[in-house]
Amino acid sequence: MSLDRLAPAIFVFLWSTGWVTAKYAVHYTGPLTFLCLRYALAGVLLWLICQVASVSWPRGWRDIGRAILSGVFLHGIYLGMIWWAIGQGVPAAIGGIIAGLQPLMTAVAAPFVIGERLSNAQRAGLVIGFVGIAIAVLPKVMAVGAAGVPVPFYAVAINVLGMVSVTYGTLYQKKHVHGGNIMAVATLQYVGALLITVPFTFLLEDGHIDWSTGLLATLAWSVGAISIGAVALLLYLIRKGQVSRAASLIYLVPPLAAIEAAVLFGETLTTAMMAGTVLAVAGVYLANRKPVASASGG
Repeated sequence: MSLDRLAPAIFVFLWSTGWVTAKYAVHYTGPLTFLCLRYALAGVLLWLICQVASVSWPRGWRDIGRAILSGVFLHGIYLGMIWWAIGQGVPAAIGGIIAGLQPLMTAVAAPFVIGERLSNAQRAGLVIGFVGIAIAVLPKVMAVGAAGVPVPFYAVAINVLGMVSVTYGTLYQKKHVHGGNIMAVATLQYVGALLITVPFTFLLEDGHIDWSTGLLATLAWSVGAISIGAVALLLYLIRKGQVSRAASLIYLVPPLAAIEAAVLFGETLTTAMMAGTVLAVAGVYLANRKPVASASGG
């Protein structure tokens, strides 16, 4: 099978493990401190890979600056806000439905920002996918409310802003970041991620790190599988196809993360969750179908 066919499935699996990683990481250090370690290590490893492979870098300071700026939005602001919100008590269920907003945000913004047009089937797929996510996670959200567990509004708002950031970053990446090897672009993006994450880490956290085997294992997976593997696949998908199609894959992440949580942490899988997952898969299928009559793609 070609990379075009395998890339979406591999990306969804690797990206979904980010929630599990976040749950493990906060046992050893602050969420922003962990992200700084992750970005720095990923950036160094990618730079070494680029040096060995003699890849082409973006030409000129303008292209380099754009790659760094895309990293500010795609990694620094997005993951920084999401992980910080988790540390403030936002449950995974609420985080899941907020994550489901990104494909819709992308689909709404894409025609205005990059002139991308969607077919009726693709629009329907995005809506169906969001409904599926809502069915899958709303019972958990309501259960949290019934149990009387307070969810800070400001933390939820920060989570939503994180979705806005990754939506803008995805569109900015598609419109402005074209030159250079994907690995070189990813390296520069982690420079941008550190530029925004390091100051807020010093401002909001004490920098304590519990160095242990668990931390090193979590860091190794986070860097190798997610920061390098998943991010490279995401950049590949954005560069190869429509950003709305690439973003629609995010619908599959919360249900898959729920399955992983059931296996690793013993959390239960409900009927609503399974039914919602089926709808989400159907929505992603429709959103990723190529129009029948598309002589000239955009």
